[in-house]
Amino acid sequence: MKSNYVKIENDRFIVDLMYARSDNMVGRAVYQEIGWGNKAVLHVDMADRIYELVKVLEKEKLRLKIFDAYRPKIAHDIMKKIIPFKGFFAEEALKSQHCLGTAVDVCLCDDEGKEFCYPTKVDGYEKRFVEQVLKGEMEEFMMHLKKATHSYFDETKMVECENRRVLREIMESVGLVALEHEWWHYNLRDGKVDKYPLVELNKNDYE
Repeated sequence: MKSNYVKIENDRFIVDLMYARSDNMVGRAVYQEIGWGNKAVLHVDMADRIYELVKVLEKEKLRLKIFDAYRPKIAHDIMKKIIPFKGFFAEEALKSQHCLGTAVDVCLCDDEGKEFCYPTKVDGYEKRFVEQVLKGEMEEFMMHLKKATHSYFDETKMVECENRRVLREIMESVGLVALEHEWWHYNLRDGKVDKYPLVELNKNDYE
């Protein structure tokens, strides 16, 4: 089973998993807590698509920052317990393509690794919203997340919206599918549980 999953490594990719840090919407470095750490692992079918991006990124002098890839079930369960509200994380790991290794959260960076600006941070992260959400106060954050949709437009954020469009164009060029309400999320079109089972990978296999 482990042979179906690979660690993503290439100079065009910057691996900076948000749940390996504490500055995320759950306010904890969950991946570090469980010993998974900061590594991007994907099912080989998804990895093949991601590696197809290398030539495009090289040509355009871009890099792709990966904020999330395969998510261990134990991490999902912890995160779901911290933020149990419907619509935030998948109801169960089985329904999360991150837990199947068939999804990534990403943004584009310049050749030096500097992130381009987008209508929101990945996951809509802002420290003030973390404090609200962890207290169960969701209203303001959910309003903020409207800016994370691909349909959101603000004439004062032309550069941010254009960066979002370019990211989508590049990701879709290799056959990946955008999640309409999260500009950063892309997955396999057929990356569902019937073909890609839920697995609990051994962290030691991907060091």
